[in-house]
Amino acid sequence: MIRNPCSQALATLALAGALYSAGPVAAQIAGGTTTVDISVIQSTQIAMGWSVKKNLLGKTIYNDAGQKVGKVEDLIISPDKNVSYVIVGAGGFIGIGRHDVAIPVTQIQDGVGKLVMPGATKDMIKSMPEFTYANDTAKRDQFVAAAEKDIVNGKAKLADLENKAGVATTDVKARIDLQISALQVDVKSAEAKLTEMKQATTIRWREFEAGVSAATARLRKSIETATT
Repeated sequence: MIRNPCSQALATLALAGALYSAGPVAAQIAGGTTTVDISVIQSTQIAMGWSVKKNLLGKTIYNDAGQKVGKVEDLIISPDKNVSYVIVGAGGFIGIGRHDVAIPVTQIQDGVGKLVMPGATKDMIKSMPEFTYANDTAKRDQFVAAAEKDIVNGKAKLADLENKAGVATTDVKARIDLQISALQVDVKSAEAKLTEMKQATTIRWREFEAGVSAATARLRKSIETATT
Protein backbone atom coordinates (compact mmCIF):
# COMPACT_ATOMS: atom_id res chain seq x y z
CA MET A 1 0.00 0.00 0.00
CA ILE A 2 1.17 3.55 -0.75
CA ARG A 3 2.01 5.36 2.47
CA ASN A 4 2.35 9.01 3.26
CA PRO A 5 5.10 9.57 5.86
CA CYS A 6 3.27 12.47 7.49
CA SER A 7 0.01 10.55 7.73
CA GLN A 8 1.90 7.52 9.03
CA ALA A 9 3.53 9.49 11.83
CA LEU A 10 0.25 11.04 12.92
CA ALA A 11 -1.55 7.71 12.72
CA THR A 12 1.12 6.03 14.83
CA LEU A 13 0.71 8.60 17.59
CA ALA A 14 -3.08 8.57 17.43
CA LEU A 15 -3.30 4.80 17.60
CA ALA A 16 -0.49 4.07 20.04
CA GLY A 17 -2.90 3.58 22.90
CA ALA A 18 -5.23 1.42 20.84
CA LEU A 19 -2.48 -1.05 20.09
CA TYR A 20 -2.53 -2.21 23.71
CA SER A 21 -6.08 -3.49 23.37
CA ALA A 22 -6.85 -6.92 21.99
CA GLY A 23 -9.56 -8.07 19.60
CA PRO A 24 -11.61 -6.12 17.09
CA VAL A 25 -13.04 -2.63 17.45
CA ALA A 26 -16.55 -1.82 16.28
CA ALA A 27 -17.26 0.84 13.67
CA GLN A 28 -20.84 2.13 13.50
CA ILE A 29 -22.45 2.50 10.10
CA ALA A 30 -23.96 5.96 9.54
CA GLY A 31 -27.74 6.01 9.61
CA GLY A 32 -28.16 2.71 11.47
CA THR A 33 -27.06 0.51 14.33
CA THR A 34 -25.20 -2.10 12.27
CA THR A 35 -21.56 -2.46 13.26
CA VAL A 36 -18.56 -3.81 11.41
CA ASP A 37 -15.67 -5.45 13.23
CA ILE A 38 -12.30 -3.96 12.35
CA SER A 39 -9.15 -5.25 13.98
CA VAL A 40 -6.58 -2.91 15.49
CA ILE A 41 -4.13 -3.85 12.75
CA GLN A 42 -6.72 -3.02 10.08
CA SER A 43 -7.50 0.29 11.78
CA THR A 44 -3.83 1.17 11.75
CA GLN A 45 -3.51 0.30 8.07
CA ILE A 46 -6.54 2.42 7.20
CA ALA A 47 -5.26 5.42 9.13
CA MET A 48 -1.82 5.12 7.57
CA GLY A 49 -3.23 5.01 4.05
CA TRP A 50 -3.68 7.95 1.73
CA SER A 51 -6.79 10.09 1.81
CA VAL A 52 -8.35 10.28 -1.64
CA LYS A 53 -9.54 13.83 -1.03
CA LYS A 54 -6.38 15.18 0.61
CA ASN A 55 -3.60 13.22 -1.05
CA LEU A 56 -4.81 12.06 -4.47
CA LEU A 57 -7.59 13.90 -6.29
CA GLY A 58 -6.36 16.82 -8.35
CA LYS A 59 -2.73 16.18 -7.46
CA THR A 60 0.00 16.38 -10.10
CA ILE A 61 1.98 13.24 -10.85
CA TYR A 62 5.69 13.58 -11.55
CA ASN A 63 8.26 11.16 -12.89
CA ASP A 64 11.49 10.45 -11.04
CA ALA A 65 13.16 13.27 -12.99
CA GLY A 66 10.74 15.79 -11.47
CA GLN A 67 8.79 16.33 -14.70
CA LYS A 68 4.99 16.65 -14.64
CA VAL A 69 3.37 13.76 -16.47
CA GLY A 70 -0.31 14.09 -15.54
CA LYS A 71 -2.90 14.81 -12.89
CA VAL A 72 -5.12 12.51 -10.84
CA GLU A 73 -8.71 13.00 -12.03
CA ASP A 74 -10.43 10.11 -10.25
CA LEU A 75 -9.96 6.90 -8.27
CA ILE A 76 -11.56 3.65 -9.41
CA ILE A 77 -11.98 0.53 -7.27
CA SER A 78 -12.24 -2.64 -9.37
CA PRO A 79 -15.36 -4.82 -8.91
CA ASP A 80 -13.32 -7.55 -7.22
CA LYS A 81 -11.74 -4.90 -4.94
CA ASN A 82 -8.29 -6.40 -5.53
CA VAL A 83 -6.79 -3.46 -7.42
CA SER A 84 -7.53 0.26 -7.32
CA TYR A 85 -6.69 2.55 -10.20
CA VAL A 86 -5.99 6.25 -10.44
CA ILE A 87 -7.43 7.93 -13.52
CA VAL A 88 -4.63 10.13 -14.79
CA GLY A 89 -5.17 12.94 -17.27
CA ALA A 90 -2.28 13.97 -19.50
CA GLY A 91 -2.04 16.89 -21.92
CA GLY A 92 -4.91 19.06 -23.06
CA PHE A 93 -6.05 22.49 -21.92
CA ILE A 94 -8.90 23.03 -19.43
CA GLY A 95 -10.15 19.53 -20.19
CA ILE A 96 -10.03 19.81 -23.98
CA GLY A 97 -7.81 17.20 -25.62
CA ARG A 98 -7.00 15.57 -22.30
CA HIS A 99 -6.09 11.90 -22.49
CA ASP A 100 -7.29 9.90 -19.47
CA VAL A 101 -5.79 6.53 -18.63
CA ALA A 102 -6.22 4.04 -15.76
CA ILE A 103 -3.03 3.26 -13.84
CA PRO A 104 -2.81 0.80 -10.94
CA VAL A 105 -2.37 2.79 -7.76
CA THR A 106 0.54 0.50 -6.84
CA GLN A 107 2.59 2.19 -9.57
CA ILE A 108 2.30 5.56 -7.86
CA GLN A 109 4.80 6.26 -5.10
CA ASP A 110 5.09 8.85 -2.35
CA GLY A 111 7.96 11.14 -3.28
CA VAL A 112 8.25 13.15 -0.08
CA GLY A 113 5.05 15.12 -0.35
CA LYS A 114 4.32 14.58 -4.04
CA LEU A 115 3.11 11.73 -6.21
CA VAL A 116 5.77 10.03 -8.32
CA MET A 117 5.44 7.50 -11.13
CA PRO A 118 9.01 6.34 -11.87
CA GLY A 119 9.94 6.21 -15.54
CA ALA A 120 6.72 7.81 -16.73
CA THR A 121 6.47 10.45 -19.47
CA LYS A 122 3.51 12.31 -20.94
CA ASP A 123 4.02 10.54 -24.27
CA MET A 124 4.03 7.16 -22.54
CA ILE A 125 0.76 7.92 -20.76
CA LYS A 126 -0.83 9.20 -23.99
CA SER A 127 0.20 5.97 -25.72
CA MET A 128 -1.84 3.94 -23.22
CA PRO A 129 -5.46 3.00 -24.06
CA GLU A 130 -7.80 5.86 -23.20
CA PHE A 131 -10.11 5.32 -20.23
CA THR A 132 -13.83 5.97 -20.53
CA TYR A 133 -16.56 5.44 -17.98
CA ALA A 134 -19.10 2.71 -18.61
CA ASN A 135 -21.94 5.23 -18.88
CA ASP A 136 -20.01 7.70 -21.08
CA THR A 137 -21.60 6.36 -24.29
CA ALA A 138 -25.06 7.10 -22.92
CA LYS A 139 -24.01 10.68 -22.13
CA ARG A 140 -22.67 11.06 -25.66
CA ASP A 141 -25.93 9.79 -27.13
CA GLN A 142 -27.92 12.26 -25.02
CA PHE A 143 -25.64 15.11 -26.05
CA VAL A 144 -25.96 14.22 -29.76
CA ALA A 145 -29.75 13.95 -29.48
CA ALA A 146 -29.98 17.41 -27.88
CA ALA A 147 -27.75 18.95 -30.57
CA GLU A 148 -29.75 17.30 -33.35
CA LYS A 149 -32.96 18.66 -31.83
CA ASP A 150 -31.51 22.20 -31.91
CA ILE A 151 -30.59 21.75 -35.57
CA VAL A 152 -34.08 20.48 -36.45
CA ASN A 153 -35.60 23.48 -34.66
CA GLY A 154 -33.27 25.76 -36.58
CA LYS A 155 -34.30 24.29 -39.92
CA ALA A 156 -37.98 24.54 -38.97
CA LYS A 157 -37.49 28.20 -38.11
CA LEU A 158 -35.75 28.75 -41.44
CA ALA A 159 -38.72 27.27 -43.30
CA ASP A 160 -41.07 29.50 -41.34
CA LEU A 161 -39.04 32.63 -42.09
CA GLU A 162 -38.80 31.78 -45.78
CA ASN A 163 -42.59 31.42 -45.96
CA LYS A 164 -43.05 34.79 -44.27
CA ALA A 165 -40.49 36.44 -46.51
CA GLY A 166 -42.42 35.25 -49.56
CA VAL A 167 -45.51 37.28 -48.63
CA ALA A 168 -43.91 40.19 -46.79
CA THR A 169 -43.61 43.78 -47.94
CA THR A 170 -40.28 44.93 -49.31
CA ASP A 171 -39.03 46.47 -46.06
CA VAL A 172 -40.13 43.55 -43.90
CA LYS A 173 -38.74 41.04 -46.41
CA ALA A 174 -35.33 42.69 -46.28
CA ARG A 175 -35.25 42.33 -42.49
CA ILE A 176 -36.40 38.70 -42.63
CA ASP A 177 -33.82 37.89 -45.30
CA LEU A 178 -31.07 39.09 -42.97
CA GLN A 179 -32.40 36.81 -40.24
CA ILE A 180 -32.56 33.92 -42.70
CA SER A 181 -28.94 34.44 -43.72
CA ALA A 182 -27.74 34.57 -40.10
CA LEU A 183 -29.77 31.50 -39.17
CA GLN A 184 -28.47 29.55 -42.17
CA VAL A 185 -24.90 30.22 -41.05
CA ASP A 186 -25.65 29.05 -37.50
CA VAL A 187 -27.43 25.90 -38.69
CA LYS A 188 -24.53 24.98 -40.99
CA SER A 189 -22.01 25.68 -38.24
CA ALA A 190 -23.86 23.47 -35.74
CA GLU A 191 -24.20 20.68 -38.34
CA ALA A 192 -20.48 20.86 -39.18
CA LYS A 193 -19.40 20.74 -35.53
CA LEU A 194 -21.73 17.84 -34.78
CA THR A 195 -20.57 15.92 -37.87
CA GLU A 196 -16.97 16.44 -36.80
CA MET A 197 -17.75 14.98 -33.39
CA LYS A 198 -19.62 12.01 -34.86
CA GLN A 199 -16.71 11.16 -37.14
CA ALA A 200 -14.33 10.99 -34.19
CA THR A 201 -14.02 7.82 -32.16
CA THR A 202 -16.56 7.40 -29.39
CA ILE A 203 -13.96 7.79 -26.65
CA ARG A 204 -12.84 11.18 -28.05
CA TRP A 205 -16.25 12.82 -28.25
CA ARG A 206 -15.61 15.13 -25.29
CA GLU A 207 -12.83 16.82 -27.23
CA PHE A 208 -15.54 18.23 -29.52
CA GLU A 209 -18.20 18.87 -26.87
CA ALA A 210 -17.27 22.51 -26.27
CA GLY A 211 -17.34 23.36 -29.98
CA VAL A 212 -20.73 21.73 -30.53
CA SER A 213 -22.14 23.39 -27.40
CA ALA A 214 -21.01 26.83 -28.54
CA ALA A 215 -22.46 26.32 -32.03
CA THR A 216 -25.84 25.10 -30.78
CA ALA A 217 -25.98 27.94 -28.24
CA ARG A 218 -25.57 30.47 -31.07
CA LEU A 219 -28.22 28.62 -33.05
CA ARG A 220 -30.72 28.73 -30.20
CA LYS A 221 -30.11 32.45 -29.78
CA SER A 222 -30.70 33.03 -33.49
CA ILE A 223 -33.97 31.10 -33.30
CA GLU A 224 -35.13 33.14 -30.31
CA THR A 225 -34.31 36.50 -31.88
CA ALA A 226 -35.77 35.69 -35.31
CA THR A 227 -39.14 37.13 -36.32
CA THR A 228 -42.05 35.22 -34.84
